Amino acid sequence: MTRRRFHAPPDAFTHTDDVPSVTLASDEARHLRDVLRLRAGDEAFVFDGEGNEYRCTVADAGHGRARGGDVATLAIEERVAPPHAESPLRLTLALALLKNEKFDLVVQKATELGVSRIVPVMTKRGDVRWRDAGDAEKRRGRSKRLALEAAKQSGRACVPAIDAPATLSAVLSDQTAAGADCMRVMFTERAGHSLTESLNGWPARTTSATASVTASVTALVGPEGGWEDEEIAQARDAGWLVVTLGGRTLRAETAAVTAVVLLQHLGGDLR
Repeated sequence: MTRRRFHAPPDAFTHTDDVPSVTLASDEARHLRDVLRLRAGDEAFVFDGEGNEYRCTVADAGHGRARGGDVATLAIEERVAPPHAESPLRLTLALALLKNEKFDLVVQKATELGVSRIVPVMTKRGDVRWRDAGDAEKRRGRSKRLALEAAKQSGRACVPAIDAPATLSAVLSDQTAAGADCMRVMFTERAGHSLTESLNGWPARTTSATASVTASVTALVGPEGGWEDEEIAQARDAGWLVVTLGGRTLRAETAAVTAVVLLQHLGGDLR
């Protein structure tokens, strides 16, 4: 039977009472009550977005409450494994800002494929510019909601972190500081090697067929117009591997999803 899954942030869980509980608010509470029509005594599952999932029983579905104060309370029965385990590969996708529908698509598919973190990157050839901090936060909020829905649909108990937009220089320096155990890969349409060639002899590589290539990987994917030569050189100088995705020109959103699939196949759980 398919689990009826809901999300609540960690601070919505109470584990200190005799009967541990969790509170669903707003959209999740209305979905439980008005869409799925769950009632007191019905079973549901709630995850916190940080890897924890619980089998629960509806205690109070919140019927008759004012719309602005929608909440539902569930009693926690036990902690359970999520429907699908997380990938052993901690994969960060640093992606050039794309037009709304394209960026939305990548957020959704990258979440389904097990990405741990998504970083929007401002690049020289990018044709998207967010107007101000308010606009950036609004779009970031949209990406967070999309990631949450994709995590719920795909059976994940972890929701990828969505960073605020960053410059390429900031991303390169931040990821470089992550240390030698973090593989850093820039995907480009030119002037790069194949991914498998670049991984050959990587220090963190393992001979096990089931273990990950490395504990942590960052994939950097450029905008529709591609990378400037200066940006590629900047990444190389910072110690990043520069690789291509074959001989065809891919759309930015296609390249991003392809990069995630390849890395999860080589070092994660897409075997």
